[in-house]
Amino acid sequence: MTIIYTSFQVVQRAKWMLTGLVLVVLSLSCQDATAAGQAPIFLGSAGSFAALAGTTITSTSGSTINGDVGVWPGSTFVDAGAIVNGTVYLADPIAKQAQGDLTTAYNAAAGRTTDVIVVSDGELGGKTLAPGLYKSAPGSFAITSVDLTLDAQGDPNAVWIFQMASKLVVGNGRQVILAGGAQAGNIFWQVGSSATLGTTSAFKGNILALTAISIKTGATLDGRALARNAAVTLEANTLTRPSLSTNQPGRIFKDQPWRLLLMNRNR
Repeated sequence: MTIIYTSFQVVQRAKWMLTGLVLVVLSLSCQDATAAGQAPIFLGSAGSFAALAGTTITSTSGSTINGDVGVWPGSTFVDAGAIVNGTVYLADPIAKQAQGDLTTAYNAAAGRTTDVIVVSDGELGGKTLAPGLYKSAPGSFAITSVDLTLDAQGDPNAVWIFQMASKLVVGNGRQVILAGGAQAGNIFWQVGSSATLGTTSAFKGNILALTAISIKTGATLDGRALARNAAVTLEANTLTRPSLSTNQPGRIFKDQPWRLLLMNRNR
């Protein structure tokens, strides 16, 4: 039997063959891009929180918290006139789930080993860092003498992960400066003990601390203060949770180009 195709059918078949070829090329290029950099840490339900603690959250002198607030298994939030642009969850199932997701995220960040860059002295001040996985050789990170710059080099999906076995210390007035399209939601600080942000410092990123987080007077955090086992302490600070879309895996148009093709399949 001879099959005769109309010109329309020929065009459609050619279109789908070309689409398949484009899909293969895009998929391979996306795999190469993913392999070249770190994937973000998935925060799960903890991503909706600007401050999350295991025991207490204490805020003095009228802090502003842009995002949810949660405590579990503790139940204490001392707000002292704090403005919370979000929902407060104390010792309830939502806070419990968020703490569980925080533990998962913390372990995922601590477990990264691919393409690790070891910082010999742990001092980040004065450096300009490209995206990547950074580990402190002495076990702690500090930004004390000069500001730290994180340069995404034009990639808004660029990810930084900082691993430390013990503490994070940010000096008074020090800043984390974002350049080249860097996003605060794509920065992850895995802290093996406690984090301290000095007075009037301006910090960026998600702090995932095993123990406690202390943010001193006038400091700002464009990120999340997530403490697993102890307290989050605030002193007239502003915390702003970054958009969830900046730290979720599987972004359309970069990691899933086939969605663009499917949306146009009938055109």
